[in-house]
Order: sequence, then C-alpha cells, then structure tokens
Amino acid sequence: MNDSIIVDHLTKHYRDNDEAGLHGIDFAVPTGTICGLLGPNGAGKSTTVKILSTLTRVDSGSATVAGFDVRTQASDVRASIGMVGQNAAVDEILTGRQNLVMFGRLTHRSARTARLHADEALERFGLTAAAERPVGTYSGGMRRRLDLAVSLMSDPPVLFVDEPTTGLDPSARRDVWSAIRARADAGCTVLLTTQYLEEADELADSIVMLQAGRVVAQGTPTELKTEAGANWMDVTFDTVDHARRAVAVVDGVLETEDKKVRIPLQNRGTEVLHMADILRDHALDPVDIAIRQPTLDEVFFRLTEQTHGGAA
Repeated sequence: MNDSIIVDHLTKHYRDNDEAGLHGIDFAVPTGTICGLLGPNGAGKSTTVKILSTLTRVDSGSATVAGFDVRTQASDVRASIGMVGQNAAVDEILTGRQNLVMFGRLTHRSARTARLHADEALERFGLTAAAERPVGTYSGGMRRRLDLAVSLMSDPPVLFVDEPTTGLDPSARRDVWSAIRARADAGCTVLLTTQYLEEADELADSIVMLQAGRVVAQGTPTELKTEAGANWMDVTFDTVDHARRAVAVVDGVLETEDKKVRIPLQNRGTEVLHMADILRDHALDPVDIAIRQPTLDEVFFRLTEQTHGGAA
C-alpha cells in the first residue's frame, strides 16, 4: 500500500511564539485510510494541515500529498485535495442541489455532468429528500454532510477534514462518521483533525498524537491502547460522597463522573483484590466494578503527563 501523505521532519516556527508551530514531526498516511491527527489547542494540528494544503510555507523538512511536493508542486497538491473546514462553506440561500451544481461547475465540469454528479452526491449522503430546500433550513448534521458532498465534487484522492462534528448531536455525528468512512472505503485518503478522541477511535485506521508541535505517539488505536499498558477499573458507587471518599483513600484514582471513579491497573489480579480490600476497610461498597482497556482519552492523558513530567 502506497502512502498518500508523507511528512518528513516538518518544522515551522513563529517569531512571536517559540512554543507554537512544529518541531520536526514525521508521519505517513497509507492510501485509502483515515488518519486521526489529535492534540489539544495549540498542539500543531491546524499548522500541519495548512502546510499540507499549501496555505502555509514550511521552514524546513518536507511533505508530499498524493505524490506531489507541497513546496515545489503546490498547484498539483491543490488539485488533488478536498477540504472540509469547521464552518460550512456552502451558500445558505441556494438549495442543496444548487450548491453542488455550482461547485461542480467551479471544477470545470459541464452543466450536464455537474447535475449528474450533484444527484449522485445527494443520494450518497442521504440528502435527496432535502435537495430543493434552501440550505438555511438544514440541520447541523445535514449541513456537514452537504459540506462533505461539496468537498468531494472534484473526487479528490486526499481529503482534509477539520473538526467535522463540532456542535452536532449524537445522531448527526454518526451520519457524518458514516459519510467519511464511506469515502475511505472508496479509496480516498482522509486526514482527520479532531479533539474528540471517541471520534478518532471510531474512524481512524491510524493516529498521530501531537503535543506542543511534536509527535508524542502514533499507531493504530489498538496499538496505542496496548502501549499504554494498564487496564482500567471503573468503580461505581451509589452516592457522590462515596465516590469522593474513594478518590481520597485510593492512590492513583481519577474521578470521571459524579458516582464513578476510574483506577489504572498494572496487575489486574492482585490490584483488584487490593482495591477491594481498601474500599471494604473504609466501608465503601461499590454497586458495580468493570475492568476494561484504556480509552484513547486515557492514553493521551498518560502520554501528555509523561511529556510534561520529562520536561520538568
């Protein structure tokens, strides 16, 4: 499998902020897969996408997209990509079909071909019933699906998707996830930037975690969870007070919800028994105990905690 995106020691500095930018990141995205680019605000996600889409120049290092160098073949890169930003780029006055036809014409298709492709896109993204309605009447999920459809009118081999489900309800998020996965299944390479680790866990074939402009981890979701080591024990109590008392008496516990605490485990057998003894000694009787793999949120928490610890 070839790589559609290759990033080699990519560096970008900003004069007014030494901490911002990128500090020699490396990763590759195989063709037809989804790569989740994760990290908190300021980690370098947007800078990376801007460089790969030729909107920002790189200071050093190199990057290729669809086989084209972002420095020397910028026009070829732009012809090979689609972009879905955080805000819908469609016209709210026009109907869904009119938006798609307009963007089809902007990609130099004939009027007839643009109409045919618009109809195909409406059906693919489940928007046929709303095709003649002004986009201003669409729900948030429908707008995001239309935005995806518009970005794919040129049938790009590489798609950059930035925070695709911000502000959407769970049902709309699932619709957008299905649309993105369908494009990857059809051979499109997707670079997905998101702060929702659940989203990356659901969609991504591979993950690159950024922290302060550096790659702190990369691999498949399963690999990252395995590398994180410990399983977690979720302990649910019948009252908030009992959960807070558990936080106070058990070392390393992290409170996650009002009545639930989570505890990292290095040795499942002995530690579970030890935790149970501690809880019993303090008259804390849980109503439920579950052992599970770490989530990507917990993986990222550990990695960034280690990074900060090492820096100190």
